Amino acid sequence: MILSRAKPALGGTFEGLQTNKKSHADKVADQFEDFLVKRDYTGAITLLEFKNYPESNYNASLWMAYCYFHRGDYKNALQIYEKLYKLKADIKNLEVNIACCYFYLGMYEESQGILTQALASDLKIRLNFHISHKLKDEASLLENHQNLQDVLEDQLSLAAIHYLRAHYQEAIDIYKKLLLQNRDYIALNVYVALCYYKLDYYDVSQEVLGLYLNRYPDSVIATNLKACNTFRLYNGTAAENELRCIVDQTANVGFGYDLVKHNLVVFRDGEDSMQVFPSLVDVVPEARLNLVIHHLRNDDIKEAYELLKDVQPAVPQEYILKGVVNAALGQEINSEEHVKIAEECFHLVGSSSSECDTIHGRQCMAASFFLAGQFEEVLVYMTSIKSYLHSDDTFNFNFAQAKAACNQFKEAEEIFLLIQDPKIKNEYVFIANLARCYIMNKKPQEAWELYLKMENSPESFNLLMQIANDCYRMGEFWYAAKAFDMLNRLDPNPEFWEGKRGAIVGVFQGVVAKKLPVDMLSDVLQLLRSSNVIQAEQISKIIRKWAKEQRFILSLIKNISITT
Repeated sequence: MILSRAKPALGGTFEGLQTNKKSHADKVADQFEDFLVKRDYTGAITLLEFKNYPESNYNASLWMAYCYFHRGDYKNALQIYEKLYKLKADIKNLEVNIACCYFYLGMYEESQGILTQALASDLKIRLNFHISHKLKDEASLLENHQNLQDVLEDQLSLAAIHYLRAHYQEAIDIYKKLLLQNRDYIALNVYVALCYYKLDYYDVSQEVLGLYLNRYPDSVIATNLKACNTFRLYNGTAAENELRCIVDQTANVGFGYDLVKHNLVVFRDGEDSMQVFPSLVDVVPEARLNLVIHHLRNDDIKEAYELLKDVQPAVPQEYILKGVVNAALGQEINSEEHVKIAEECFHLVGSSSSECDTIHGRQCMAASFFLAGQFEEVLVYMTSIKSYLHSDDTFNFNFAQAKAACNQFKEAEEIFLLIQDPKIKNEYVFIANLARCYIMNKKPQEAWELYLKMENSPESFNLLMQIANDCYRMGEFWYAAKAFDMLNRLDPNPEFWEGKRGAIVGVFQGVVAKKLPVDMLSDVLQLLRSSNVIQAEQISKIIRKWAKEQRFILSLIKNISITT
């Protein structure tokens, strides 16, 4: 919605563009009107500049401001209006036009201030309605809402606010009603297409959008939306190809320049993010969110948090991103407060009526339960959307963790092994969970190999301790003995010896019961040799005596000696 007059207050004529010769004046007016009909505001501005009308010709100045505004150059439009305002020109609705420029420049308080000086009008009510939304003044928003009438312009404003507050179906209902009443207003199809895009109905959005693009193929907004749909349906390269036909139109200050510049970075998977997004943070709302995503991808969690900490989420995407940032920061600095904020953000999105049945909504609800440790609930939501995200490494990582937490280790192992992202596969959480799955699935050797591939670090020590305890609990005593032996070497601790002793006894019992090969006793005796305690020698004597009675020959027995 363009919050300005359809035309400046010029009495519906091109008077003021006249020259000394009447016929020439008519010719100039016709040429100027032709530019406006074609929406060639650059051409209209060039014509006005060429004619070089005197500053005292307020009518020409108003047309110039009108063209600048509709070209999207709100700064130049504002300069003309403010100059006329300082000259105290007796021009109707001048204050409202200035307020419109302020609004589009994001100067909402300034817009509200000058609007108080404007005479009462329907446009003043609509603009105040939108300013109230931007300033989050719910009382004023409700008051101005009540002053709206059942006319086209007011209903468009109401639909716009529904759209901005993520009430997309309500906006669609208004637009479709207006289309039934005004079938020639095909631009309404663009607004309907925008709503369907926000609802993830990209095919439907593309179909509706075509009704407008067939007549106006050079429309920047419609072409940009088509590119966004293409991006969601296909890929960034195809989306960028859609934008090529309008890049030249927006190369200077043209309407939609910032939007196109922003989306080209998105379509190129974040290329030149730091060159483009920072300057657009307060211009294009999505620029702040995409800059946050850029920082998250580069593990700059604190930078991402700084960008969002003062943002009060208003739409699902903002809640989701705030949840992701707080979850990441909470885990990094071990802050329950940040994790709780993340849990609340995810729950708000997942439980909302507009998002609860979407893929993102169910992901959010799963994330909320995940942070709360309610993994059975996590599986309910993740299972419902797994067919849509079966190749998404992040989804599979979380899904596998939830499976493991619910003791569904076979499925968890299968999902862990689907993950291809090296960054995820190198994370300790991934390695530790996969090692547990291996052990629970009777594959302790694979778990041991995961440990051997790790460099010495506190994380490798923790993994070793997990392998030792999990193997012991599952009766995989040989690998439990090896793990406890290694722990005891790294940190001589009576508890580690006790674990090693119990595991070695477990191996011996397995050999006696003929569940394990007798050759394993040679390796057991080697482990006992490294333990400088009396019990180790006693156990060795018992093993050697049993082997002798059974007439088994154990290699290395003669080389084993224990000093106490």
